[in-house]
Amino acid sequence: MAKLSVVLCVHNEERRLARCLDALGFADEVVLVLDRCTDRSRAIGEAFGAVMISGVFPLEGPRRAAGMAAASGDWIFELDADEIVSPELAAEARAAMADDRWAFRKVPVDNYVGERVIRHGWGGAFGTSLAARLYKRGAKRWGGERVHPGVAFDGPEGPRLTQPLRHQFAETVSDVFRRLDRYTDLRAQDLREHGGKTGVADNVRRGIQRFWKCYVRRRGWKEGGWGLMIAMMAGLYPVLSALRAELDQPAAVGEGQPARLAQAA
Repeated sequence: MAKLSVVLCVHNEERRLARCLDALGFADEVVLVLDRCTDRSRAIGEAFGAVMISGVFPLEGPRRAAGMAAASGDWIFELDADEIVSPELAAEARAAMADDRWAFRKVPVDNYVGERVIRHGWGGAFGTSLAARLYKRGAKRWGGERVHPGVAFDGPEGPRLTQPLRHQFAETVSDVFRRLDRYTDLRAQDLREHGGKTGVADNVRRGIQRFWKCYVRRRGWKEGGWGLMIAMMAGLYPVLSALRAELDQPAAVGEGQPARLAQAA
């Protein structure tokens, strides 16, 4: 029988980690990547018998690749600490591993804000309702972006699983805004380092398109005010990222008083 490893990457997740790990009895192995953790995440992982990797991983791709490299399973189920695998999803994932024709499978995601599940309107780099989480070891590769890195798979995609993964996207509306702040900050750093579309007018057009896709095409309107808010966040994401890439840049040496002070020193 094929062996299954669950891989989690965490940074100071002591509040949520135990609940996540408690649902992973279906796995043959749990690999926990500790990224600059200073809380009790390590102790919690040890209590559940997880394989531990500690380090400094500024980029998501190398962080997740380190977890995959440490896993010994034939298949990997990729997870975050704010996600819960139900018994039904666990059973379906184990059954899917028996079909060796496919390199990866996508899993539906139920996103929660507090205790409210929001199923419609996700996308535009702000949440997802479908993610490739079950794959053969070595089949997945990540890009070098700080947020939402691109992924590629070696091998064909199999049929989607039907049981959803529970994702605690946020607890409150304020958490949603904090997530937008974090995403746009990381995206702005990528734009400054690697280039990209930073023109305000161009990104306003992209923002309008993303809002339309989330609110209309993906039926965010069915979620009432929640769907409107999520569509607005998706639309603001490219605009705010571009603005932050321009406005957050530190002043270059030689400009104004700071430069004169540097020269005097």
